[in-house]
Amino acid sequence: MLIRRPGLRLVVLEREDELAAHQTGHNSGVVHAGIYYAPGSQKARLCAEGKRLLEAYCAERDIPIGYPGKLVVALREDEVPRLEAIEARARANGVPGLEVVGPDRIRALEPHGAGIRALWSPSTGIVDFRRVTNALADDIRAAGGEIRTAAAVQRIDARGSVITLGVGSDEVSARSVIACAGLWSDRVAAMTGDTGSERIVPFRGSYYELVPERRALVRRLLYPVPDPRFPFLGVHLTPRPDGRVWVGPNAVLALARAGYRRRDVDLREVAAIVRHGGFRRLVGRHWQTGLAEQWRDLSRRAFAEAARRFIPELRDRDLVPGPSGVRAQALDPDGSLVEDFRLGGAGRVLHVRNAPSPAATSSLAIARELADRAEGQLFAGFSAGPAGGRGMGHS
Repeated sequence: MLIRRPGLRLVVLEREDELAAHQTGHNSGVVHAGIYYAPGSQKARLCAEGKRLLEAYCAERDIPIGYPGKLVVALREDEVPRLEAIEARARANGVPGLEVVGPDRIRALEPHGAGIRALWSPSTGIVDFRRVTNALADDIRAAGGEIRTAAAVQRIDARGSVITLGVGSDEVSARSVIACAGLWSDRVAAMTGDTGSERIVPFRGSYYELVPERRALVRRLLYPVPDPRFPFLGVHLTPRPDGRVWVGPNAVLALARAGYRRRDVDLREVAAIVRHGGFRRLVGRHWQTGLAEQWRDLSRRAFAEAARRFIPELRDRDLVPGPSGVRAQALDPDGSLVEDFRLGGAGRVLHVRNAPSPAATSSLAIARELADRAEGQLFAGFSAGPAGGRGMGHS
């Protein structure tokens, strides 16, 4: 937006002391090719566009992207029809270089791997999204924008001609606001009176890592065939840009909005989640899956068993505890997880209401979409320039 409208006054308000402190800095670093997403959905469109923009940006900023490729692996015959359905989606989404492979080709691509059939996506990559974020921040500053850290937005008054954002004892005035609040997106939306129907439920995903001497067991990204009956993907194996190999994650309810550890507990948050009818319906449908995820969270042996289906040589002792992330998952009142991106709001306030994976891959395309909407509905009637510039709040 700073490039489109020179002279625009822009401020980014970041609640934490550093950038990329939550989902951006805790994800697995995968640059998704767009395999899974329903053709025509925002995810499918913005993932494809975002990948192109991200690759171009990283090339321009000399940020390396690796391309180990991804194998979506069927281990049993009953998974093959679901794999074929995923292939059809991927081809409809224009994913390049796809190949359906059998056991011999699987072993050629992943010598220690198992499987009866797999979908091979050579264009799936990996990148350090913290590095991407810091490069974008440098660009904002270079273009005259301001980034304030430790600046949590606590209140928003959008009733007058100028929007007032309360940041501790200070205030920021703006003509327009774009809120990309992640784990707090429903709360920030409620500050503007735009409560919406969804609620953010935080799910913690814990990873293990392969010990250094066993990292050679995994060369490619190894993913299971998703089961549409269940809300989460399951354990998978991911080579990282720094050479580490992550195994996981599982998915269990986080007991705080930023509950990265089991001991992070916010009783008021837990009570609010349990009272939510959509969450109770979700639990009623998927309690068995939830118990299995909880068991894997407590047992390294159970985690290793899930990973060993894809790498039979993997031993329990090959795994050591790794990092955790918290996924900001929007949940509808009927208990269904919101699958697609949700970009909402009206007038002078826009909200990113739901942005799960592949949001990092899609981030530059989402930014372009928001900029287009902002020009269309936020800036109508205002002229650009120092005297007529706007501030954008980002929490």
